[in-house]
Amino acid sequence: MFRVSILAILTVLCATMASPQAQAPHRKRLLAIGEVKGFQHDSVSHGLATIERIGYESGAFDTYIRTDSQLITKKKIAAGNAKNLDQFDGVLFFTTGELDLDEEQKAALISFVKDDGKAFFATHTGTDTYYQWPEYGEMVGGYFDGHPWHQEVKVKVEDPSFPGMKYFGNSFTVANDEIYQLKNFSRDKVRVLMSLDTSSVDMTKKGIKRTDGDFAIAWARNYGKGRVFSCTLGHEPAVWDRKDFQSMWLDAIKWGFGELPGDATPRPKP
Repeated sequence: MFRVSILAILTVLCATMASPQAQAPHRKRLLAIGEVKGFQHDSVSHGLATIERIGYESGAFDTYIRTDSQLITKKKIAAGNAKNLDQFDGVLFFTTGELDLDEEQKAALISFVKDDGKAFFATHTGTDTYYQWPEYGEMVGGYFDGHPWHQEVKVKVEDPSFPGMKYFGNSFTVANDEIYQLKNFSRDKVRVLMSLDTSSVDMTKKGIKRTDGDFAIAWARNYGKGRVFSCTLGHEPAVWDRKDFQSMWLDAIKWGFGELPGDATPRPKP
């Protein structure tokens, strides 16, 4: 009797372990693009490698790093084991300039986020990309329009409750990073999470174009059914070594995947 019971238990356990319901859940997949058509940033490789590492070590997602845009398509790619957007849950750009996307690829990327409910992430130069493609600027939230400051600055955290923001407190300093100003940008469309504390910089410096003193650094938005997160920090490789910055990106990516709650409703400047 005892031997039969043990056999029965082992049979049930084996059946449970073999069932699809008992298998580990699908790990999210992030397509990280480092294609550059312009200024060559030394931090691209380190930044994307950091994203890959935090996804792997946390078990939250797998990262596929590419220096080309081939996989940004919904067409079937003939090459063996090649993937397209259907195999990914999010796309991240650490890019510059007008990349080599044809019209099908552009439509596929927009649809991937807007219609399929997937995620898009832009880090540092993600806003310095596709100035000739208005839909891209609309999705990301704006375009790079110069960086008046490349120094130590103070950053205000406007929404500490949003995923990834709690690691910085209400404010923090960042040394020797480029601080972007944006054009075609409006708080009516995005929720600003971090912004420059203008008391920490020279506001008479040459090159300042914004007259409202509003310099967003990180923001989030809902775009159709999908989610978009952008942070303009990351020019210097040392920024990617910061534990708070890494934790921010981990939580932000999980938010983009719909795994963490966060209110991206636009709101005015505090």
